[in-house]
Amino acid sequence: MRQRPNEQDKFERRHNFEAVEENLTKAQVKEEASRCLNCKNPRCVAGCPVNIKIPDFVHALKEDNIEKAGDIIRETSMLPSVCGRICPQEKQCEGNCVLGIKGESLAIGALERYVGDNTDAHTQVQPNTGKKVAIIGSGCAGITAAADLRKAGHEVTVFEALHKFGGVLRYGIPPFRLPRKILDRELDSLKNMGVKFEKNVVVGKSITLKQLKDDGFDAIFICSGAGLPKMMNIKGENLNGVYSANEFLTRVNLMGANELNNPTPLRVGKSVAVIGGGNVAMDAARTSVRVGFETVYIIYRRTEKELPARLEEIRHAKEEGVIFKFLMAPVEILEKEGYVDGMKFEIMELGEPDESGRRKPVGTGKYETVDVDTVIVALGTGPNPIIQKSSELDGIIFETDKKGYFVVNEETRETSIPAIFAGGDVAPVGTSNAINAMGAGKKAAKAINEYLMSK
Repeated sequence: MRQRPNEQDKFERRHNFEAVEENLTKAQVKEEASRCLNCKNPRCVAGCPVNIKIPDFVHALKEDNIEKAGDIIRETSMLPSVCGRICPQEKQCEGNCVLGIKGESLAIGALERYVGDNTDAHTQVQPNTGKKVAIIGSGCAGITAAADLRKAGHEVTVFEALHKFGGVLRYGIPPFRLPRKILDRELDSLKNMGVKFEKNVVVGKSITLKQLKDDGFDAIFICSGAGLPKMMNIKGENLNGVYSANEFLTRVNLMGANELNNPTPLRVGKSVAVIGGGNVAMDAARTSVRVGFETVYIIYRRTEKELPARLEEIRHAKEEGVIFKFLMAPVEILEKEGYVDGMKFEIMELGEPDESGRRKPVGTGKYETVDVDTVIVALGTGPNPIIQKSSELDGIIFETDKKGYFVVNEETRETSIPAIFAGGDVAPVGTSNAINAMGAGKKAAKAINEYLMSK
């Protein structure tokens, strides 16, 4: 039987930002590891974007050799504690597990986080090559590439626009899902390898790509994230009380806006509508519960079956009192004296599948008004054009697609400009999530290393 970690009481956790889940116990880890079939052709490895040798590390756990398990994982991933907590395992490694065909898949994520939390990195760094790499952004893609390039012996500097490192891992993911001491510990392992970190540097404003090249950087990896929020473009969207999920989560997660006497305050009303159905929507809704909203809705235009969020996040949101309202599409945000005073929705029904393969919501001509005083829009993000625009002034013209994303070689992540690579949310391939961004970081690091060593 699949082992499950203990969880914080669902009523207590509504009022704190502490981790919801504990680690498995040592006995549970041994029991769970013994369930692995050690397949000859492990589908779980193929399902992992960074190709962790899952059966090997699980076998090491079965033999009570946790240090070996840690070394095996860190051959391909320097973020086991992070990935074990936030990766969509049910759609990747665990979703491909043979055990899941007739029963419950192996708890790969729980085993990985246990190993990450209880082992230290023993990373070997190759002799200095004399090559310098600039990495723009300290999120999943950036720190993954930084680790691999530093292992190869290159001098690596990570530039971060904000005042703390971690990118979306820090400003987007709440601490009840990813405790900050865990994130800081993972980042410290990179610093111990010799990766340099520079904060409060907005590339495109503080410094340009041309200046980085002039400073002697032999290659550049752009992974600054897609920080431009996608809004609904409906009446009332500019009212007080309307947030993008990015702004809302950044205020709370990075700036502590939920705390008293904070210079970046947060207006907490009685009821909030979170628009969207992905993991960011779940994070925004569960954070809304904790900062004090009495009623929290997640409003989604399809049915529960089509929700793209992790099943675990949906379950936790329900347990914490979040109310889900399905088959409703935003029409208008109502106003009273410049503030949100309700929201109007059209009732939808599902029609034929669209390009995503999911059935497309179709309007019925019927409407419903929901009584809310705050709206959080969690419909995704687009690329911030700062780097592209500033580079044009220096004659560096990138090829971008119609949405403004960098056009890159899918395997090498190289842009249209030699020696400049891009990955993560600024050049997405497939679903946008942490582990896919890490996969892009690994591809970029491999290609950058080959490029540098061929010079």
